Amino acid sequence: MIRWVKVVVFVACLAPLGWLLWGFFGPTPFDMTTWGAGLGANPIEKITHTTGDWTLRFLLITLSVTPLRKLLGLPALIRFRRMLGLYAFFYGTLHFLTYIWLDKFFNVHEMLADVAKRKFITVGFTAFVLLIPLALTSTAGWIRRLGGKRWQALHRLVYFSAVCGVIHYLWLVKADIRKPVIYGTILAVLLLYRFLAWVLANARKRPVLPPARVGVVEER
Repeated sequence: MIRWVKVVVFVACLAPLGWLLWGFFGPTPFDMTTWGAGLGANPIEKITHTTGDWTLRFLLITLSVTPLRKLLGLPALIRFRRMLGLYAFFYGTLHFLTYIWLDKFFNVHEMLADVAKRKFITVGFTAFVLLIPLALTSTAGWIRRLGGKRWQALHRLVYFSAVCGVIHYLWLVKADIRKPVIYGTILAVLLLYRFLAWVLANARKRPVLPPARVGVVEER
């Protein structure tokens, strides 16, 4: 049953890409004069924003798996976390490629100039770079090589990547900041949940001292 659900989720996660491809190529994919017409007046900007949005969404969905499986009592949700995290990296890669290929045509001079004068690009690139080691070490083999604790410590980079992604979006927009604020609020709630869970877990580990015996003097 879980296998079929994973197939459905896998296909559903491709829906944003399918929507972009349909909007770009349309019903006449062999007619180059119509390419991009379904994405509005600025297709490259539409692709950039859509892939960026879905990168952040998949990051937040991935971070939601742990609290949801605990709060809802659905341990099987953990089986979807790795796939959702890889989709975050997949859409992040598309977002990055759109910028360096379709927007800048691999012009390194222009990209370096952008990094120098646009801080949102720097923090966005940082968010993407932080996802690379997570994607590379997402296999069961790497979990064995690194060991459970080291692997978990490495994969906490996802928190920093999500924070950088929200800042990137917030610095990018000029007027309407509703979306980045919503994403930031969701991320703050997810991080607060993890912090409280960590505090409670450490509180349980503390040894319980026996009550003091009043009125008894210890002989030496």
